[in-house]
Amino acid sequence: MPIHELAALGAATCWAMTGLLAAGPVRALGPFGFNLIRQGFVTLLLAVLVAVTGSWRGIDPDWLAPLVWSGLVGIFLGDSVLFFALQRLGPRRTGALFAMNAPIAALLGWLFLGETLSPQGIAGVVLCSAGVAVCVLGRGGSHHFDAVRGPVWIGVALGLVAAVGQAGGSLIARPAMAAGMDPMVGSLIRVAVAVACLSALSATGGRTFRPAGPMTAPVAAQIAASGILAMVVGMTLLLFALQGGKVGIVSTLSALSPVLILPILWAVTGERPTAASWLGALIAVAGMALIFSR
Repeated sequence: MPIHELAALGAATCWAMTGLLAAGPVRALGPFGFNLIRQGFVTLLLAVLVAVTGSWRGIDPDWLAPLVWSGLVGIFLGDSVLFFALQRLGPRRTGALFAMNAPIAALLGWLFLGETLSPQGIAGVVLCSAGVAVCVLGRGGSHHFDAVRGPVWIGVALGLVAAVGQAGGSLIARPAMAAGMDPMVGSLIRVAVAVACLSALSATGGRTFRPAGPMTAPVAAQIAASGILAMVVGMTLLLFALQGGKVGIVSTLSALSPVLILPILWAVTGERPTAASWLGALIAVAGMALIFSR
């Protein structure tokens, strides 16, 4: 199996585990407060790691602008909107919408980077995307966090914007990563840009841009664990994957977290996934098999 595609799958695994860690803090602090605090913590941690390892010495100034734009589109816009969609639609429906970033990324890679996929690769992307959608939508909806809050169309629009933001951020970062930019440095630049934008919004004092509740020790611990797993490990793996993998394939594999989280949810909640969820997982696995064997 190509190492870059394995890295994308590793990113999906990190994000699958992060979903459960983030649910509580998002409810406690609100989507904006959670995102700002988590991204700020991750920026500090990445800055320390980059300084200690000395990886900042290999920064090519020519690639700073694309990574700044990637941070704006993929993290500031994509992640922020994603958590607002999560608050409205719950993780099940939001996951199905966010899985659309895979085919969107494949289309954008073809349009703007000239990346072409073999028929087998296209079939793999389609199967993985379809499997994620079936898996997520087929999951049982008895938990309170599955409830829809507010008009459905607003949540759907937010979820699709998040998917486009994620795909666009990967597309913009791809040339810089293919040119040899260090993945940890790339992660730091992207997250730091998002934190600067989130902090500017927070400084306006608007109600939407303030934490919805107080910070407690358990919430802080969950945010730290979520940030390390999702942003430090997961995003660095994603950028490493973009060094040698096509945007469509990498985005497809990294979008498999709703499938990978099935056994975790079963263990934590005690709710057995439905037959449709397992069918979706099998479809996604078939898609992965096509991608890895091409």
